[in-house]
Formats: sequence, structure tokens, C-alpha cells
Amino acid sequence: MKKLLAAIVLLLSAATFAQTVRVQGTLKDSTGIALEMANVMAVNKATNALDSYAITDDAGRYQLVLGINGTYIIKASYIGFTPYEVTIITGTENIVKNIVLKEGIEMKELEIVHEMPVTIKGDTIVYNSDSFTNGTERKLGDVLKKLPGVIVDKDGGVTVEGKSVSKLMVEGKDFFDGDTKLGVQNIPADAVSKVEVLRNYSEVSQLSGVENNQDNVAMNIKLKDGKKNFWFGDMSAGASIGEGERYIVNPKLFYYNPKFSFNFIGNINNTGELPLTMQDYFKFSGGFKSLMKKGGTNFSVGSNDLGVSLMRNDRAKSIETRFGAANFSYNPTAAWSLSGFLIGNSNTTEMETKNRNVLLDPVTGNPQTIQDTEENLEQKTDFGLLKLSSSYKPNKNFQFDYDLFTKLSKQEEASGLLSTVTPQTEQSQSVFTNKDQKPFSFNQNINAYYTLNSKNIFAFEMQHLYQDEDPLYNANLGNNPFPSGAGGLLTGLELQPAGRYDISQKRFIKTNKLDAKLDYYYTLTPKSNINVTLGNTYAYQNFNSSIFQLLDDSSVNNLGGDTTNDVSYVFNDAFIALHYRFLLGKFEFNPGVSMHSYTNYNSQLGSRVNNNFMRVLPDMYAQFNIKKSEKLTYNYSMTTSFTDVADFARGLVLNSYQSLFQGNRNLQNGLQQNHSLTYFKYNMFNFTQIYGTVNYSRTMDAMKSLSAFNGINQISTMANSPYADESLTAFAGYNRSFARFYKASVNARVSWSRYNNFRANAIGEDATIENSIRQISEQVSQSYTASLGTNFKTLPNLELGYSYTLNDYTSSKFYNHSPFAKLDYYFFDAFTVTANYEYTHYYNDTRTSDNEYDFLSADVMYRAKDSHWEFKVGGTNLLNTTSLNSDSFNQLSTYTSRYRVQPRYLLLTVKYNL
Repeated sequence: MKKLLAAIVLLLSAATFAQTVRVQGTLKDSTGIALEMANVMAVNKATNALDSYAITDDAGRYQLVLGINGTYIIKASYIGFTPYEVTIITGTENIVKNIVLKEGIEMKELEIVHEMPVTIKGDTIVYNSDSFTNGTERKLGDVLKKLPGVIVDKDGGVTVEGKSVSKLMVEGKDFFDGDTKLGVQNIPADAVSKVEVLRNYSEVSQLSGVENNQDNVAMNIKLKDGKKNFWFGDMSAGASIGEGERYIVNPKLFYYNPKFSFNFIGNINNTGELPLTMQDYFKFSGGFKSLMKKGGTNFSVGSNDLGVSLMRNDRAKSIETRFGAANFSYNPTAAWSLSGFLIGNSNTTEMETKNRNVLLDPVTGNPQTIQDTEENLEQKTDFGLLKLSSSYKPNKNFQFDYDLFTKLSKQEEASGLLSTVTPQTEQSQSVFTNKDQKPFSFNQNINAYYTLNSKNIFAFEMQHLYQDEDPLYNANLGNNPFPSGAGGLLTGLELQPAGRYDISQKRFIKTNKLDAKLDYYYTLTPKSNINVTLGNTYAYQNFNSSIFQLLDDSSVNNLGGDTTNDVSYVFNDAFIALHYRFLLGKFEFNPGVSMHSYTNYNSQLGSRVNNNFMRVLPDMYAQFNIKKSEKLTYNYSMTTSFTDVADFARGLVLNSYQSLFQGNRNLQNGLQQNHSLTYFKYNMFNFTQIYGTVNYSRTMDAMKSLSAFNGINQISTMANSPYADESLTAFAGYNRSFARFYKASVNARVSWSRYNNFRANAIGEDATIENSIRQISEQVSQSYTASLGTNFKTLPNLELGYSYTLNDYTSSKFYNHSPFAKLDYYFFDAFTVTANYEYTHYYNDTRTSDNEYDFLSADVMYRAKDSHWEFKVGGTNLLNTTSLNSDSFNQLSTYTSRYRVQPRYLLLTVKYNL
């Protein structure tokens, strides 16, 4: 199959190139100065269609690919110059055509008959959707995948120039702020007129000229005229064909006008389609950003959850989903805008996995203990998200914003597994676990921005977080995993003898955190300004936990003693920072320094441990603007890292049926240095993007795990390491569109890490780094992907690619080879065929794990021209693959997993478009 697809692509390519000629030259003004970013297009005189286009590079060069023996109108334009137009006739030889523009009438005063597929206006790239689509597209993500320089991943994330798109808007209004997935997978493709990529994006226009926003990328979708001031969307419903009882109901409704907008998305299915996963829930920010990003302090409010297994999209054994989401915006006045969203989701999941956990010897790095498990898991998750925002901007000099964002969820998980341990066969047993948690968080944001005059700007930002967590964990075991004196646990759990050991733990963690800062910007010259920041972070946390045993006679054994916690933790960081930003030729610099006064303590066991100190932290930003479309950027920062209350709790905490944790109340902070170098180049002459990033991180006094093992059972604490942890990551990408109908992409990512961990003989008050065995863990991961695809209007479109991944852990290597192919074809103005194929060969260096599998999905759709109805027959997992593989590394062990997936099914879906 792969050879056949490759042959088709080569034949199409040869046929296309054999029937084309190149028209190239330069575009300059009357004095001979090259005009960069000018537009050049070729209109077919016979069909009046736009057959080719170009944007000039820094040397004024352009290149058009046209058909042979045709008549074309070449049009060239540039803001502030009189448009140029000439007719040419192509033969079989390439043509050189140099163009000179004269200053005169501007483009905006002209009647535009043909729109450029791509235009660049300062930091904004505008794509004309119709120039890249061919009718096979059904959602926004399908459109974005065809735009040069835009990458859409499997999870709905969007990157441009190697940078993640952090905000998605429609007609300038937020679309579920904080995530791009819902828009990418639900906005109808036929509603999209233009896609605007907003580089160096700032939500506060007053700060755009005084802050560095090079990492901020937003995307705005412009709708077609027929979609404005009208309700639009679609309603689809489907059921399985043949075996299985699959179903899906998916309504979507949208409305946009300048004053009011409303969106609704619903999805009820058991096909495995997940509008939002638990991973999405945890990372969904609601548009809230870290106020102290430049502050030099990282205070991590941990998620003290139970590690509820995250769902693997449509590749679990079974997933049922009920999802609903609504988003709105309303402008009561020209100066005041309101917006928000409400999301509700409920999933029921079944998973079946086979796992292997290999514990490494601290001296040799070879396998020491091996645990094989077979697990069946049932999971029920419900979650909701609510955001409301208000923005008041009576004039260009003042803006006041208020946001609130609430997240709540209920997660239940029941698991049964059979564990086999070697060589400690006495630890082999059957285990039943239950997890139950209902985390809740409430976030508020107040921002005010005031411009006194052209030289003085003030910005006040304050954010409050309240978080409440109550995880309940239960394990039913055949053996006592932590008897007194075993595996280094000096006190043990003091469990009473029982036929089976039924152990439970309650935890209650509450967090209140308040961040506030005041920024003052003073413009020294048109090319320089200073920024003074006064800020403070205050956090109060409380941690309570207890472990108890349910005996055979149903009585309760409250273990007490070292198994209970009642800990309070207070953290405060008061700081002042100074930054000086200035431009020097093609260079931009923004060095800074911050001075911090840290106060933090934990109270437990009738005493308090304080950790108060002061520290000066530098940071640096520098950018070399080599050309308008070529940049080299360097970032440096030094950060003080603090952990949260859970790591200070001295009482025992049951992390899992085979893992106990005891905190360290004397734990100190860590210090991290980060270096980042980023390169980007966009060559408009041949539509080539080259980008790359190198990141290096070095952590001193790192907060590390200090562990003791009894077979596979682990007891651990935390301590500060005198040895530095290091990591180096490099990423590079190359994208090119050529002859307008072809695109190529190559991406590579290599990461190296070196971590220090420590194995102790015993865990207790005397457990220290000095009397432990140092275990150095190194990991090298490599990932490479290359693809070649077409973008024809009337011919079938193919994309062929190959992905290779190597994970080199301390004791083993895991390989993943994955060629893939994608097809889409629109024909007879009614039919659409799409197909996706992926083959995977997964194995390790010893071949003890070796698995080959492939996935094929395909859809056939019919929609008559101008009809509201569409019919689709879709097939998922058509090759009936039964399982998939994954691997991971946690510095002390390697972990491999094979999990069962949903069987093959066919679905008939009917959709009505409003």
C-alpha cells in the first residue's frame, strides 16, 4: 500500500512539473530599492482564476509557477505605490520579468477582484481560506492543516513558526478562551473566510510597545459575509452499521454580530470521540496567565490528586461521552464588553492493560526487580468549567478587566489487577483499588491599565486562587506491603493481621494564593524604556491526612501516630524588579534584575520550621532582527523554585498500594538557570519556514526523591541534592510549499537529561543524601518526522510521512517506527473521500517487547451542491487492531504498557447544515 501511494504521488508530481513554467524576477521602486513583502499574482485570462501568487523576499525576488501555452495577467502591488499590470503569454521556456513600481495611489483605494492567498501586514499574517481549500474540509482544523507554516497536532493544538497559539478568536471575540481544541475541531470549515495569525500579540494595546510579546501568538477567524448576523451550524446524528451499538449526536450552533455572539457545542457518543479529555481539563487555563512570569520565583501549587488514569482518546477499550459547552460575548456599550463560557462533561471509560515496571539497580543500572501486571479499570469522570469576564475601556488610556474562572470535577476509578513480582515472588498478589476525588478551584483576576501620557504607563494586576482537594484512596491487598522494619520503614503501618488487607487514606488540602504586582513603564526615548515592578505572592496551605484499616469483622483500625498529618504552610515573596529595554540597530535588549525577600514556614507536630532569606535574580532577553522575516532570540532567567505543602508533611502518605511517602519539613528551595536560543526564518520567495530552539536547564539544590525499596514496594522522602540536574532540548523544523500544489515538512526533536536520585537503606529522621547511594539517570530521546503532501483543487490529495522515535533510558532502549498516509478527494461536486493510515512497529533493544500494529480509518461523504443535507459512512479501526504500546521513564525505573483498544466499527451519520 505504501509503495502504491508513493508511486501515485511521484506520477502526479512529474505530470504537474512537466506542464508548468516559471515566471520570476524582481520588484523594485523607481530608485532601484527592492520592495520586500510586495504582492504578485497571476490571473488566468481564459478562466479569470488566480493561478499563482508570490510575496517578494528581502531582495525583491518573486517566483510564479504557471501552465504552459497560456495567457496570464501579472499584477503587482505594494502599499503606497501605483499597482502594476501586464499581460504575458507562456510557452515552454521559463520567463524573467523584472517589475518597477512608481509611488502613487495606495492599494486600499483600489477595487480588489482577486485576493492574495497570503498577505503580511506587520506582525499579522492573513490567509485567504478559499485559496487553500478544495471542498473536503469539514472543520477549522482541516483548513489550518493546509495553510503554509501552520501545524495542527492530534490533540487540537496549533503552532505557527514553532510557537503555540495561545488564544483563538472569531471575529475578534474569544472562542473558549484558554484552549484551541474546541475551535479547531468544531468551527465549520465553510464558514471561514480568512485566518489571521497575530504574532507578538498583546491583549493590552497600551503595553504592546513596552513589553516583549515574542512568544505570544493568537489566531483570529474572519467569517464569510453570509455567516455574520445569521445563525449557522449543523446537527449530526449517527448509528453503527452491522455489529456493535455505536451512536453519536453532535449539534453545533453559532451566531456572530458586532454586539453579541453565541456558540453552542454538544456531543453525546460512545464511539470514543472526546471533545475534551481529562488532560485538557487539567491544562485548561481559561486564559489566565502567570502574573509572576518575569518575577524570578516559581511557587508550584501541586495537584494533590490520586493519579487517576488519563484516558487515551478513542483508543481505550470503551468510552462513553456526554458533553455540552456554550460560549458568549456581549457589548452593552462601545466601552464595555462581557464574555464567558460554560463547559460540562461526563465520561465513562473501560481500560484493559498489561504493564511491566522494571526497577533499576542503583549501582549497575541493570534491572533489579520486575513487576508484571494485568489490570482492568473502570473510570467515571464528571467535570465543569465556568468563566465570566468583563472588560471596560472608555478610552485608549484606560482599561479595567475582571475575570473569574471555576473548575470542579468528580473522578471515580475502580481497578482490579494481578501483580507478579520477580525475584521477590512473595510480593505477587491480586490488588483491588478505588479512587475518589472531587477537586475544586476558583480563580479571580483584576487588572487595571492607565496611560498618564506618552511617557508614563501604569499597570496593576492581581490574581487570587482558592483550591480545595479531597482525594480518598482505598487498596485491598493480599499481602501487607509495609510491615515494620521491611524495606527501610522504621515504624511500619502497624496493620493488624487480616485475611486481606483493606487500607484507606483520606486527604484534605486547601490552598489560598494571592499574587499582586504594580508595573511602571517610563519611556526614555522612542527606542528605550524602563520598567519598575513591585510585587508580592502570598500563599497559605493546609494539609490533613489519615490512614485507617478495615478489618475482617468490619471494624476500623485507625492507625494514628506517624500515619496522620495536620500541616500548615505559609509562603510569601515580596520583590522589586527593574528592566531596561532598548533598541540598537537590528538588536533589541531587555536585561533585568529582581530582589526578593522570602518568608516561608511549615507548622506541624507542635513546632514551626522557618526558611527566610533574600536573593537577587537576573534575567536577560536579546533579539537580533536579521531581516524582517528572520530573527535570532536569546532568553536567560534564574528562578527560585518552591514546592507546596504536601512535600513537608512528616506523617506517612499512601501514594499507592506499593508506595509510601514521608515529607521533609526541613526541605529547602531549589535554584534553576534556564538558557534558550531560538531561530526563525520565513522566506517568502520560495515559501520556506525554518525554525529551531535550543533550551538548556541546570537546577541546583534540586528537591529530589530519596527512596528505599523492599522488592517493588517503595518508601520515599524528599531532600535537597548537592548535585546539579541538567537537561538539554533541541527542536528544529523545516516547512516548504512549492509549485503551489506541494508541501514538505521535516521536524526533529532531541532531548537529553541527567538527573540525580538517591537510594536509602532506611527512611526516617536520619535519612540523608550523605548516607544514601547516588543513582545517576540519563535519558536521551529522539523524534523525527518527515512528510510530503499535495494540495490540488480537483485532483486527489495525498500526504505520505514517516515518524521515528528512540527513547534511550539508562538500562534499555525503545524504538517506534511509524509510516503514515492520508488521502482526501472531492469529486463530482458532491462526494468526499478521506482516509488515514498509520503503521507502527514498537520494540525494545532486547526484543522482549515487540509489537506491530496499524490503524486505518476512512469516510465517504455525500452532499449535493447547495444542499443542507450530508450523508457519511465512516469506518474506525478498519483493520481491527486490538492493542497499542507506550513506554515511560521515571528516573528510578522504566515502564512499558500495552493497552486494549476499541474494535472495528462502521457508522452512518446524517448531518443537516443550517
